[in-house]
Amino acid sequence: MSNYVAAIDLGTTKVATIVGEKSAGGIKIIAYSEFPSDGIKRGEVINIQKVLNALTPTIDSVNKQIEDEDFELTEVYVGIAGQAIRCTSASNKKIRMFPQDIIRESEVSGWTKEMYNYSVNPGERVLHVIPQSYNVDEHMYISEAAGMIGKDVEAFFRLFVGRANAVKSCAEVIHRKGLKIQRMLLEPIASARAVISEEDMELGVAVVDIGGGTSDLLIIEDNIVRHTAVIPFGGKSITEDIRQVCGVSFKDAEILKKQHGSCLSEYAQESKVINIPGRDGTTSKQISFKLLASVIEARVSEILATVAYEIEQSGFKGKLRAGIVLTGGSSRINHIQILARHILGGEVRLAQPDTFSIMSTSVEEVFKPSCSTAVGLVLKGFDVLDGIDMDTLSIPAPVETKEEVVETNLFGEVTPSTNGDSQDTKGGKNKPAPAKPKKKLKDLLKGTIGDIGDIFGTAEADDEA
Repeated sequence: MSNYVAAIDLGTTKVATIVGEKSAGGIKIIAYSEFPSDGIKRGEVINIQKVLNALTPTIDSVNKQIEDEDFELTEVYVGIAGQAIRCTSASNKKIRMFPQDIIRESEVSGWTKEMYNYSVNPGERVLHVIPQSYNVDEHMYISEAAGMIGKDVEAFFRLFVGRANAVKSCAEVIHRKGLKIQRMLLEPIASARAVISEEDMELGVAVVDIGGGTSDLLIIEDNIVRHTAVIPFGGKSITEDIRQVCGVSFKDAEILKKQHGSCLSEYAQESKVINIPGRDGTTSKQISFKLLASVIEARVSEILATVAYEIEQSGFKGKLRAGIVLTGGSSRINHIQILARHILGGEVRLAQPDTFSIMSTSVEEVFKPSCSTAVGLVLKGFDVLDGIDMDTLSIPAPVETKEEVVETNLFGEVTPSTNGDSQDTKGGKNKPAPAKPKKKLKDLLKGTIGDIGDIFGTAEADDEA
């Protein structure tokens, strides 16, 4: 049933199931359901049963929405993000025995496959490898090595490394629902797929997805992914700040944020207050608009200041001609666009799934910023089915053997339980990783999540999300 794609977004604040249908007119979202999540912390599954309890009603709802009697939800694309994934640079040096032979595509592919055995920290595994550039003899930073001749070759890569247990927990949730995972897709890339255009990526754009547990940054310029980062604060951090400062329940804090919140305290009237009714005989509480806005402004400013730091570190400050795009559920807080322009500089706009990416006849619920990831997962799923994006992050299930349980890599090959460092590979953090050639939109958006910088070396006391 290749005209359908189903996807599951396991988010910190909500779990969502979504189904898209492809026709001659484009991609139409025909079913969507979400449910408040529990058991997920900063994008990582912590309590499998709690996540299952949230996921089940969304699957039931989606099945009821599908009018096609032949449709059966059995295979899904799943988003993965948060602290479970980190990104690093590495290189692979080769001395070719027959330097006058033309470098073949299969030879280049072999260098990439070797990087799946790159040495990582205990409990981690290399999930995905993206070639960046090649040095072939005196020719430096070539985008494509195949077709050249040469003796000394050095290939540069971006490696996506994940905690094995975190990935397995995510997969376990899906498997326990009796579903098969088609692919695990990196969520920041999915979000970008849903809200930016090819022109944006050519001119240079930064996409900031402010989710419940984390805020993800993705920078694309000249159709190339240039920089990524994960910021360990999101909407739940804002809500928790309100809860603590205003002395209200988490539920009331969430209502205050959504209904009365603002990112600019200077816009809030000093004398205007919000009345919180008392419960069980307790007296009511009054929260001033000024105090509420001050709390929200402080946390959102911290998130945006970190985004500004990451953009500066990437070398693209002042070079993003298509500006900065804010999406995700927490991008809807009042006046966030004004604050972002002040902190980040340049043009800032809010984005959500729109008719340039999905048909206008799609279910109404998905046309909001909080659905960017879910919609993007469906779009990426169709890219995979169309054979356009076959390199997208894929986490195979464990393979059973008589002696032990082993795991396979992206190519279905057995992966050692401990990653040995190949003598031909080495860390490449001090070397530049020049760009790959321009590619089309669907070819471009390949999974990538960036490192959290040293400024996040220690967890904050408000680690609630």
